[in-house]
Amino acid sequence: MCDSSYDPAKCQTVSEMLARLGDKWTVLVIMMLADGPQRFSDLKRAVVGISQRMLTLTLRALERDGLVSRTVHPTVPPKVEYALTELGRSFGEPIKAMGGWVFRNHDLIQMARAEFDERNPPAGQKLVQLG
Repeated sequence: MCDSSYDPAKCQTVSEMLARLGDKWTVLVIMMLADGPQRFSDLKRAVVGISQRMLTLTLRALERDGLVSRTVHPTVPPKVEYALTELGRSFGEPIKAMGGWVFRNHDLIQMARAEFDERNPPAGQKLVQLG
């Protein structure tokens, strides 16, 4: 995709955004925000297993990339909401496409994994064949 005819800065951005797309926390946060703005605490509850620190880092990275907006409402205590930007909604499209692909091919993926695992048992668990 990125060869000598491409701008190296754009190639770097492609690499960074593919890494962002491959990050499980990014994908889960974007999926949660697809339904509309959410508060930090709501995201923390919805994204099972994410730590407060990792959610903070993920949201900051998404905000830096222009995918998420952060709005502070002047209330006491302050209410902070996160929402997908237009760019973030468009970034969600390949995520939905990948998820759809996985759902459509789930059984084939599981069969392939089982066949591989049968041929390649973990070290120390080699099957002993008698006879």
